[in-house]
Amino acid sequence: MKLLSSDIEAYVEAHSTSESALLQELRRETHLKVLMPQMLSGPIQGSVLAMLVRMIRPQRILEIGTFTGYSAIWMASALSEGGKLITLDVNEELSEMVQRYVQRAGLSEVIRPMMGDATELIPTLDETFDLVFIDADKASYLNYYQMIFDKVPSGGFIVADNVLWHGKVLAETKNKRKPDKVDAKTQALIDFNHYIQQDSRVENVLLPVRDGLMIVRKQ
Repeated sequence: MKLLSSDIEAYVEAHSTSESALLQELRRETHLKVLMPQMLSGPIQGSVLAMLVRMIRPQRILEIGTFTGYSAIWMASALSEGGKLITLDVNEELSEMVQRYVQRAGLSEVIRPMMGDATELIPTLDETFDLVFIDADKASYLNYYQMIFDKVPSGGFIVADNVLWHGKVLAETKNKRKPDKVDAKTQALIDFNHYIQQDSRVENVLLPVRDGLMIVRKQ
C-alpha cells in the first residue's frame, strides 16, 4: 500500500527543506550500490527527523539502525553545539560508506558509529539519550524499546520508523479469523504499536509520514 500518491509526495517534498547536495549524493549511491535501497529514510522523513531534533534540542541521540548513514547525518546536522549521536548497525559491509559520508559531512566528532548486534551493544551504553530513533530489525522493535526505555529521561522521545509497514498492519483488523495470514514482521509491528498504545508511561502519536513514524514521549 502506498500511503500518499506520487503527486502529493512530490508536492510535500517541494515544500519541505531540501536535502543537502551531500545527502542527495548519498541517496543516489545507496540506490546504485546497496541492496534494498528503499530502507533509506528519504528526504521528507529526513527533514522531519531534523525538525524534531531542532524542536527537542537533544544533547544525546541514539539511532538503532544506521544503514548507509543518511538519517544519522540529517539528525546530527540539526544538533546543537556539543550534541552527540551514536548509531548502531550490524552490517559491517556498509561501514566504509557510512564513515566516508560522515567524514565528508564534517560530523566525525559528532556521529559515533558502532558495529554489532544492537541487543548486545545497548547494555554497554552507560548514558542517557534525549532522543532514540529505532529503524532496524522490525521483529526486534519491542525488545529495543524495552531495552532503551530506562536510558531515556522523563520528557525524552523515542521515534520508531516503518510502524505502518506499507499498510500491512491493517491485517490486525482484516484477518482476525485468519492470523496465519499475518507474517512475523507484520505481527511484530502490530504488537509493538499495541504495546505503545497501552503503555501508561508515555504519550504517543502515529504519523503517516513515509511508512509511518511512531513518536513517543516519556512522561
